[in-house]
This record gives sequence, structure tokens and C-alpha cells, in this order.
Amino acid sequence: MSAKLETATLGAGCFWCVEAIFNSLKGVDSVVSGYAGGTVENPTYRQVCSGTTGHAEVIQIAFHPAVISFADLLYVFWRTHDPTTLNRQGGDVGTQYRSVIFYHSVEQKTIAEKSKQETDACRLWPNPIVTEIVPISHFYLAEAYHQNYYQINPNQPYCQLAIHPKVEKFKKEFPDKLKVCR
Repeated sequence: MSAKLETATLGAGCFWCVEAIFNSLKGVDSVVSGYAGGTVENPTYRQVCSGTTGHAEVIQIAFHPAVISFADLLYVFWRTHDPTTLNRQGGDVGTQYRSVIFYHSVEQKTIAEKSKQETDACRLWPNPIVTEIVPISHFYLAEAYHQNYYQINPNQPYCQLAIHPKVEKFKKEFPDKLKVCR
């Protein structure tokens, strides 16, 4: 594909889970795990896990907008994590696991706010959405061992207990959005 790629940065709990979902989408060129939203420059995983850096675990997506729009990415985002729990996804608790959309342009901000409002209004979730929508300032790439974690470590206990069920549910609910493997 020769069209210009766009970037989206999303936080929805553990970046291993989120990366595994978005890597499967048609139109997604790449997904990398990292940290954003905090005050510490070049944070380490250990620092972010301490909850003192202000950073969230996030993924940064390079996508083809002619194949999948930012709004389509958000449609999947709202349906693959619980955006109503403040600083928590399942057993992962702390500000580093918050639900957050880091927008890269005014257009993305507008789309994100509209998408959040529409998703809240349709009562997809029984409680109000608490997802932050904030501008991206810095994205810090996570350590190499975090990249493609689920793909590389599918038999690791956390992957089997937390990620695998999410990925299987995603595949069942979004078969038309999956990349075709050859």
C-alpha cells in the first residue's frame, strides 16, 4: 500500500492485550507497545508499573485510513476493553492501566469526542465512560521484550488467562475486520 499512514495512540489496560487485538485488524500496518501521558522521560516498565510516572501503557498504531478509519479503530477500542472502570482493566489496577485516547490532530480529537459521546449514549456499557481524551505529547517505545508479546509468548500463563480469551472474543465479534493470513 502506498497511501500515507496515520497514527493512533490508545491505552486500554495492559498493552500486551491491546496490541494483540489491534495487530489483527485489516488496514493496520504496525502496532508497537509503549508509554505516554506522564512526566518521566524515557521511562522503564518498572518505573511505569510503580504508578509514579503518570504514564499509561499504550499502543501506537500505524494504519491505512483508506482501509480502516480512526473512527473504526475507536469502534473496536470501545468494544474490547471496559472504558467505564477508572484506572483498571480486570486484575490490572493503577493509573498506568487507564483508558485513554491520545489524539494526534484536532480531527482525531473531534472524532474521539463524538465517538465517546455516541458510545455512551447507546448504552454499550451500563456505567458512564471514563476514558480520557488528551493530546499526545511524547510516546516512549517500551522495551523490546514487550513488543508482539502475545504472538511470541502465547503459552505464557498471563497470555492464556487474560489475552487469549480477549483475542478469541474479538475474532468472533469482528470476523469482517480481521487480516487475511496467507
